Amino acid sequence: MNYSQAEEYLSHLVNYERIPGISYASPDYNLEHVEYLLQLLDSPHLCARTIHIAGTKGKGSVAAMIAQVLTVSGYNTGLYTSPHLHTLRERIRVNGSLISEAEFASLVTTLNPYIELINHNPDYRSLTYFEALTVLAFTHFQSKQVDFQVLEVGLGGRLDATNVVKPDVCVITPISRDHTEILGNSLNKIALEKAGIIKPGCFVISSPQTGAVARVLNDVCQKQGVELIEVGQDVIWHSVTNDLHKQSFMVEGRKGVYHITIPLLGDFQVENASAAVAALEALSSHGFDISPESIVEGLAEVDWPGRFQILNRNPLVLVDGAHNVASMRRLAWNIKKYFHYERLFVIFGVSVDKDISGIARELAFLSPQVIVARSSHPRAASPSTIAAKFDKCGIKPQIGENVFQSLDLALSIAKDNDLIVVTGSLFVVAEALDYATKYLVKAS
Repeated sequence: MNYSQAEEYLSHLVNYERIPGISYASPDYNLEHVEYLLQLLDSPHLCARTIHIAGTKGKGSVAAMIAQVLTVSGYNTGLYTSPHLHTLRERIRVNGSLISEAEFASLVTTLNPYIELINHNPDYRSLTYFEALTVLAFTHFQSKQVDFQVLEVGLGGRLDATNVVKPDVCVITPISRDHTEILGNSLNKIALEKAGIIKPGCFVISSPQTGAVARVLNDVCQKQGVELIEVGQDVIWHSVTNDLHKQSFMVEGRKGVYHITIPLLGDFQVENASAAVAALEALSSHGFDISPESIVEGLAEVDWPGRFQILNRNPLVLVDGAHNVASMRRLAWNIKKYFHYERLFVIFGVSVDKDISGIARELAFLSPQVIVARSSHPRAASPSTIAAKFDKCGIKPQIGENVFQSLDLALSIAKDNDLIVVTGSLFVVAEALDYATKYLVKAS
């Protein structure tokens, strides 16, 4: 296969990222078929030390931060994240470099007969797109002889395809309500699914959580006999300075104090960086050579686009992948904290399975002029559906249809002292990034 053929082959597998329908409530839903496939491949998932990251928001940012520090520390480091913004290859990286098209095609060619063997075996459930891609990532990391693999959970934790590893460190980022039709309709149920990655013998790092979630995580850690390190209690941070380019702060860890500057904006990224520091300190306590200097240097170099990222000035154009009520509330707070503007324009698109009414209410507090957009993703909600939700909040949105048209419209109206925010979905953000590459001057 060449790269296009490899992508085409994977696209024919059931893909729950593109269509709803997955149900963890089914007793038949398990990971036995993934484990069997990995066994046939000589267990590539067990060939590296593992940092496993679950949660509702911030998983990718924390994963990128940890991976960058490990790379700076001299370790050969694999990073597996989802979803991607522009190319599927973004999901699988070694030392910051994307898997090449040739490597991707070669691995799919190698895995093809094994995937078909599983999918035609009546004793096993067929592999999904994400499960096959996860196995591909493990196989790539094995071939590259990585020392560490940093894995972001795709959905939930307990039944996620990544949850076949034996982690050295687990990180649980902030948990809020999302994917309730799959994970459960209460924070307790969702937290139990996320906590399913916690296994005996690992350290567990938890970002600040609500009381109910914190209790669930504490109970699971006690049952598994593992140490829980809580950001905000065991590891704390103090904000120092920020501008529209970077933010500097101090983290008081369990092993030292770190004066950190990151090129990522938003108070949530300070929280994410603190969780990353806690995880790296835990690895250091295992005997790995991760110096304070490497932690500071690695965090200063982290690159994670699409999250509270400025694309243009005069007018300011900001993109952020907030896609549930809690993350939109956090985004609204950060908009007020960082920006002074005359008018606010929000270009908004969202997946059909999200709490659109709740998200619209959070945005309504900013009194924005809303332009509804629809990404090309098949799960995108229709503009008319979104517009109806904003109508109920007292906001009459304009319809821009697609992201490019919506940005054209906003930029034709906005003046230099206005702010344009593109949000609601990483798929919408990805298209805004494409627009910026073609039509906007890079923010400086």
